[in-house]
Amino acid sequence: MLVALIIGGATDARSADQANESASPQHALRLGASGLTPPAPDAPWQSVTLPSVAPQLGAAAPQGPTWFRIDFKRESASPRPWAVYLPYLYGGGQVWLNGQQVASVPESTDQLRVRWERAHLLPLPDNLLRDGDNELMVRAAPALGEHSLRFPRVDIGPVVTLSEANDRRQFWVRTAPQLTVLACLIVSAFVLFIWWRRPGEVLYGLFGLATVFWGIRTLTFVIEVVPVERWQLWRLVYLAATGGFVVVMALFAMRFAGLRHRGLERALAAYWLIGPVWLLLAGSAGEPLVNRIWSGGLIPIGIGIITVSFWAVWRERRWASAVMPAVLTLATLAGVHDYLISWDAGLMERVLPGWAGHRLFMLHHGANLMLLTMGVLLSLRFTRALTSLEQLNESLESRVADRERSLSANYLRLAALERQNAAAEERQLIMREIHDGLGSKLFTSLSRVERGDMSHLQIEESLRACIADMRLALDALAPEDHDLRTALGDFLFRWQGELEAAGVRAAWTIDMPDEAPGVPPHTTLQILRIAQEALTNVVKHARARQVELRLQQADGLLRLEIQDDGLGAGLAPGAQGRGIVNMRARAERLGGTLELRQDAHGTCVVLSAPLASSAA
Repeated sequence: MLVALIIGGATDARSADQANESASPQHALRLGASGLTPPAPDAPWQSVTLPSVAPQLGAAAPQGPTWFRIDFKRESASPRPWAVYLPYLYGGGQVWLNGQQVASVPESTDQLRVRWERAHLLPLPDNLLRDGDNELMVRAAPALGEHSLRFPRVDIGPVVTLSEANDRRQFWVRTAPQLTVLACLIVSAFVLFIWWRRPGEVLYGLFGLATVFWGIRTLTFVIEVVPVERWQLWRLVYLAATGGFVVVMALFAMRFAGLRHRGLERALAAYWLIGPVWLLLAGSAGEPLVNRIWSGGLIPIGIGIITVSFWAVWRERRWASAVMPAVLTLATLAGVHDYLISWDAGLMERVLPGWAGHRLFMLHHGANLMLLTMGVLLSLRFTRALTSLEQLNESLESRVADRERSLSANYLRLAALERQNAAAEERQLIMREIHDGLGSKLFTSLSRVERGDMSHLQIEESLRACIADMRLALDALAPEDHDLRTALGDFLFRWQGELEAAGVRAAWTIDMPDEAPGVPPHTTLQILRIAQEALTNVVKHARARQVELRLQQADGLLRLEIQDDGLGAGLAPGAQGRGIVNMRARAERLGGTLELRQDAHGTCVVLSAPLASSAA
């Protein structure tokens, strides 16, 4: 109510000197007459107190336009221009000064319907003003849709004295609603876009609908002239927007409090539709009754909203949640205030004498505060959600980083274990090779020596074979990077002398790229043993004069070829032991094949093994 007093009339804000210059009559004479000229002084005028408060629905009310006769005094001539200030004149009318028409506010016609929400500051010609007694006549036409005519308390005085009150009322009654409509359009578009993108955020959708409805409802303070053919539609839109706003606010309060009841939601929607349908069926003549009864039914809904909000405060026990019910209470009280001013001025007069005549409606200011609070609460909710999301992202990033470090450490441990296992497996394989090869030869040779079955030459030959096996194992194990080329180079270096001593010319070709993957020692050992077996056959049995060894890598295969020009003796099955059988068995261990080709030009041993298998 303090805000309303600040917004209020002109005389309250004037200084003492200004009040002495102006007049604010409290009484007037009233006469119902539809003529465009003032009634005669001897007409049956009735004395009334200003402001003239509308009678109750169903009581006697002025029929058609009404003339008001106001007498005032001007103590002395003033160089400043004078004016008459009318806080409202909803249906328009005329202003006469000392028998002359000085101003006119358009009234409704057959083509247009008017409802002036603005205040009127109408200048009074200085040449018509008299020192002393003056007579002001005002013709007031009833506004369409009103059940009676309302006339304010009039202020008459210098323009500079009355401008402050006029500007103040113009701002709150005209400019503020215009700003409200613009703000509602912008905010609703933004919030409804969020709801469209995020349908699950129902609170944003309800808030967007509330701002849309309130923006439409506030247009009643902005649109003052409507064509006749659109008047009924405009009143339907206004009524639907009013009820829609209250119902949506109720749904918002329920959702905000965490309460959902489909039956109650449907009942609210049904009551929302009753008003527009009733007005549509009753027509313009039934609008006062619809406004009085159906609009009054919105007050219990507002009280229900407050009850739900306070219940949510009691349940959550947080001071922050008390903001919403407090603002809802102010808005509901503002709505009750406006309803009493419109329909029960007698009660308002008993509580606040003279207040109803100012016709200051507070709901649009209370609703603006409520929407602003809703927007702030949703913004805080949005920022809290963003903060929680950021904290969650940080937590997830930290967890992911910890898990990556853990996985990396586990990977390194697994890799180390795999290397250890691979090395252990290689050692076991090589140990078995040494046991089955070198160990078996040494054991056999020792047994024959103990029995006296070996000559010195045989002993020497056996020891040389054992040393060759040992060197072969060392060649396979020597390269740190499992480089087959290095191991094969050491192997061929030793064989070069033996071949030359046997009269065999040797040629080597190694064609492997530098980026070729490493070959495990056991695989290298198998390849070297196959090469050793083949070269041994060349030296001992083939009677060859030259031999060529070629190692290639192509299309994922390792290919070893040993070509000689000898007879191939020793490679035939059953010849000189199990040489060919051993070579085939070693090739199978590598996942490859061993091919023997013999013709009149010599013998060729070809080993083909997958590189991946070799590397494995």
